[in-house]
Amino acid sequence: MAKITVFGGTGYAGAAIAHQAQSRGHEVTVVSRNKPAAPIEGVRYVSAPADQAADAIKGADVVVATLSPRGDSAGTLGPIYLQLADQSAAAGARFIAVGGFSSTRPAPDAPRFAEGDGIPEAYAAEAKEMNAILEQLEAGATTADWLFVSPGGEFGAYAPGEALGTYRVGKDVALFDAAGKSAISGADFALAIVDEIEKPSLSKTQVHYAY
Repeated sequence: MAKITVFGGTGYAGAAIAHQAQSRGHEVTVVSRNKPAAPIEGVRYVSAPADQAADAIKGADVVVATLSPRGDSAGTLGPIYLQLADQSAAAGARFIAVGGFSSTRPAPDAPRFAEGDGIPEAYAAEAKEMNAILEQLEAGATTADWLFVSPGGEFGAYAPGEALGTYRVGKDVALFDAAGKSAISGADFALAIVDEIEKPSLSKTQVHYAY
């Protein structure tokens, strides 16, 4: 059993990860500014801003950050993620940052989607902000044992999908199915992350989960 702290654990990705981890017997703490609409039985909830919840990291084996660069959080996540990474390192915990699909590449060695001009304007700022976090991690901005996780292109409450119990694993190149679609449900994205938590195979790198 691992002790897992999920920042942003009342949001779409965070809640799915918390549910998956708790259902598999892990000790889960969720940190969020907002109280959950539907608390997960057995999960401990801490209401606090992410940069003021260091105590929630103490004793953790894994820290998962699923914060979204929207609303009041827009433009603030870079320093917050690095702070969480450093606090994780100090606690001896692994740090997992959930990013976006735009941090994948269309082909090997090609620029990441977030580095181009093809992202709709409504999403461009948040895509670039999350990609900048990945760049900082890759540049060695923290000593934490980190992992940056990108979901499929169709991922979120707007396209919840179904729990199929399967997924494919990539690195930095986008995964598409036979129909040219990149997607993963919240349940299967959480499944992939908790599988990696239980059997660690990656360190200081990017991983991409999609169907």
